[in-house]
Amino acid sequence: MSRTSFSPADQQVREWLGRQCTSYGLTMHTDGIGNIILGLPQAAVPAASPVWAGSHLDSVPEGGRFDGIVGSIAALEALRVIAERGIPLQRPVQAVIFADEEGNYHHLLGSTAMVANYPWAELAQLRGRDGDRLVDALAGMGWDPAEATGTARQAGDVHAFLELHIEQGPVLEAAGVDIGIVTSIVGLGGGQVTFTGRQDHAGTTPMRQRLDPMPAAGAFLAQLPAIAAAAGDAAVLTCGLIEAEPGGTNVVPHQVTAHLDFRDPHPQALASLEQGIIEAASAAAEAHGVQSRYTRHSITRPVPLDPVLQDELHLSAKAQGLSTTTLPSGAGHDSQNMAQIAPTAMVFIPSRHGRSHSPAEHSSWAAIENGANVLLDVLLGLASAEAGRG
Repeated sequence: MSRTSFSPADQQVREWLGRQCTSYGLTMHTDGIGNIILGLPQAAVPAASPVWAGSHLDSVPEGGRFDGIVGSIAALEALRVIAERGIPLQRPVQAVIFADEEGNYHHLLGSTAMVANYPWAELAQLRGRDGDRLVDALAGMGWDPAEATGTARQAGDVHAFLELHIEQGPVLEAAGVDIGIVTSIVGLGGGQVTFTGRQDHAGTTPMRQRLDPMPAAGAFLAQLPAIAAAAGDAAVLTCGLIEAEPGGTNVVPHQVTAHLDFRDPHPQALASLEQGIIEAASAAAEAHGVQSRYTRHSITRPVPLDPVLQDELHLSAKAQGLSTTTLPSGAGHDSQNMAQIAPTAMVFIPSRHGRSHSPAEHSSWAAIENGANVLLDVLLGLASAEAGRG
């Protein structure tokens, strides 16, 4: 599945979501950057800060059918159950579906916009992996891109946030555990290294006279495992996209750009990774007689999740006869942004063979039901508490 935010596939699923809300009697609002907020009928909403649950609906290219989607649809289902049964609440419950979590335009785009407004100058510069501008993609959805600069919420605007997600790793399945309670989320960095040389004819320019940036890029990429190892045992560093310009087999390129993803659960190691990237790129460029330039796209700091909510998730799972364990998340999630403005927790369910960001991604319906029931139970507990507390 390839469902990039603001693509025709994304438009299709948003239309489907609207039909579900109409069918269930729910409200649906889309903010300026494309985040979707689903709510109960207005008459059923008490005046207090809401409890949120949700995830995302976009995917990586050729990804799986569970990453993000499970948490979004479980939040929708929780709203449907509450509305259908007329469950009385002390706080509103809302489902929130974040735009572009997978970072085509910016890492965790929608949730980042929830905690800090994007300046217009930055929005205007954001481009997708195909080179398209974010502001054009927003306009193509029929929205005013200027409204994307005013989407942030303040601390206290949200009472708590819960996210159900597939683990995307092998721990729960290998241990035979039903529910994972996430303790912290890894720090996530994105950037690019650009090597610049000179464009020439591939047949008539002698090798010794070339200023070819491609060998420099290759030498740099070969150093990625060493850069990660030097930063620490938990560090990971990936290049999943390379661009050569002008892009012809019979042309020595004048520019090669490597797009990077780097992660670590410790802030200091994240900084070491970035510094290692810069130094290795400079050394590779110097060795091959070309220039290098590093551009940071974004840094999302590692965050601990709320211990009180973790306890509530454990108690709920135990009451339902489900086994639990705690574990950190090595993947980035919208929850790490939400943790800046509200108490936040995550529920993991097992992933078959730990596969994710792949068509092989799978979680059983039984596992999804387990996770959704824990999500619903804790949502109701939070929304049934007296609104004046905490």
